[in-house]
Parts: sequence; structure tokens; C-alpha cells
Amino acid sequence: MSEKISPDVFAHLVDLASLALAGDEAEYLRRELNNQLKSIDELIAIPLDARITGTTHGVPIPDDTRAPLRKDDWKPFEDIQTILSQAPETDEGTIVVPDIPHTTLE
Repeated sequence: MSEKISPDVFAHLVDLASLALAGDEAEYLRRELNNQLKSIDELIAIPLDARITGTTHGVPIPDDTRAPLRKDDWKPFEDIQTILSQAPETDEGTIVVPDIPHTTLE
């Protein structure tokens, strides 16, 4: 299997994530990521019976013992200025975030 994450792509990802990695650290991490992708490919290659359904949990939990999902209630924060005062830049009551540079990876 050829490596899915080339040194150039990995360097670009490290730059996007603003990580500071020494050369040996970067190469180790890139190699480990490629090993994980290889393991995923091996799992995908295992033939499964079409009748087997996917699962989100390894142990089935019966409905009668499963905790009910809580309702999400939106509650406005009363002191917005406390939150905005922590942001490096704001504009008319909103937090300004820097643009993310977009490039095409090949």
C-alpha cells in the first residue's frame, strides 16, 4: 500500500494546525497516521453479511434500561459583554474569527 499521507500533505496539515514538530516527531506522527489508515483499510476489506446492521455501541442496551435522552433547552446568557470581552476581536456584538486559508491538496 502506498502511503496516503505524503510528506508534503502532512507538512501542509501541520502548518494548518499551527503545530511545532521536530523533524523526527513529524515523521513518526506521519508514519503512525499512515499505519492507522492502513488498519482502517484492512477492516473495510473484511466481507460482512449484508444482514448485519451497524451499531454505535458494542454492547446492546435494552430500551427499558436505557437512560432517556435529555431535552436540549436553549437559554440565552445574560451577560454577553463578559463573553465578548474575552475575544481578541469583536464587531457589533459578534466575535471576529480569522479566515482559514484554503488550498487544494493534490
